[in-house]
Amino acid sequence: MKEYDQKIIKFDYEKNFEGKDFYVSKSNEHIFNLLNNWPKWEKNFLNISGERFSGKTHLINIFLNKFNGIKLDSNFLKNENIQEIKIYQNIVIENLTKEVDENLIYTLINIIDQDNKYLIITSEKPIVNINFNLDDLKSRAKSFLLQNIDKPDDDLIFALILKNLSDRQISLDKKLINYLIKRIDRSYSKIFDFIYKIDEISLKKKKSIDFKIIKEVLGE
Repeated sequence: MKEYDQKIIKFDYEKNFEGKDFYVSKSNEHIFNLLNNWPKWEKNFLNISGERFSGKTHLINIFLNKFNGIKLDSNFLKNENIQEIKIYQNIVIENLTKEVDENLIYTLINIIDQDNKYLIITSEKPIVNINFNLDDLKSRAKSFLLQNIDKPDDDLIFALILKNLSDRQISLDKKLINYLIKRIDRSYSKIFDFIYKIDEISLKKKKSIDFKIIKEVLGE
């Protein structure tokens, strides 16, 4: 394994992410670079898709920390947001799903477009694959620049394991981490769930995490 500390980029971010690290790898580098190149984009509308825990919110917070803007959650959109976004050049709407208020988000998109502002929408699946009921919203979805966070490579898996362990104040021998990388599912959410489970078992058994605990969770 290479020396990871050289590629760690530190930013403050929300929720459980304050003061933690964002690791740039082949899986997310294209999006990281695109966000840093704002406003030199092909389109004013950008959709960042990726599974849970893939780093969408962290990327967004890095972007907003650098370029400023407003962030809204699609689950809590309200009519007041129409006026609220007026003073911002960059608008981010996170966690877009089929359950969104389609008429409201369509209105927001139109206003952002008319004012020549920039819009970033995050979602688990690409926006063009969300089966909206509103035909006009389906049409609008096609106007987005689509960027997907790829499955984690070995380097990123290593960094994610370290980060999740660090969040729980757990230290793990490098041999155990290398063992994990060869066997764990290449899924951000599965990595998160795995660390949660080995931590839970360790606490219940009141013993340090070892090969036995790891193999138990892996089902070996």
